[in-house]
Amino acid sequence: MSSCETCLVRNRAICAALDSQEIGALNSIGRNRALAPGESLIWEGDDSVLVANVIEGVLKLSTGTEDGREQIVGMVFPSDFIGRPFGSTTGHGVTALTEARVCVFNRRDFDAFAREHPALEHKLLQRTLDELDRTRRWMLLLGRKSASEKVASFLLELADRVATPGCAEGASPAHIDLDLPVSRQQIADVLGLTIETVSRQFTRLKADGIVAIPGRRQVIVLDRAALAAEAG
Repeated sequence: MSSCETCLVRNRAICAALDSQEIGALNSIGRNRALAPGESLIWEGDDSVLVANVIEGVLKLSTGTEDGREQIVGMVFPSDFIGRPFGSTTGHGVTALTEARVCVFNRRDFDAFAREHPALEHKLLQRTLDELDRTRRWMLLLGRKSASEKVASFLLELADRVATPGCAEGASPAHIDLDLPVSRQQIADVLGLTIETVSRQFTRLKADGIVAIPGRRQVIVLDRAALAAEAG
């Protein structure tokens, strides 16, 4: 495993709370793992045997309904922590949406390490509370926001977490390039909408000059302030 000191998310992941000696100890119990799109890391209902930091890529959190359908309940991005430390089973599956790289730890080894390092436990608690806040915002989005607000909120979340500055020919540096990690059907499933509604909202945002859509999985945010206003 390469040194944690050169990790792309070293200063944003939970291990940012550790000093260099502690990082070395954590490095000794972890390993890098590459995931291809569609490859699963954790399966819903299985024993909780591993936890991981996301280094690169986007992964989905999903659960199955009684009739066999999949429901995406969240997405995780670089520097996010996945898995269930101090737990016996996992409540959802974790699958790569894009090519991804994760830093994986045996859950029992990680639990023992965390108990010996209060700063890491504190960071875990902080991340848990942040995730709770995001879940509450998502409940508001699903329960109260209109279709246009839902789609705009989804794009805004991606713009804040995984976007790169616009680099297309003639684009303004203020523009934000998004490579969508999910299809429009999956966006519809996540937001509780139909694919037709999602497509109409994309078309309207484009017509209003808020976004450009050069490809099926590409969106360029032209006016972030206007997108934020659309998100309510």
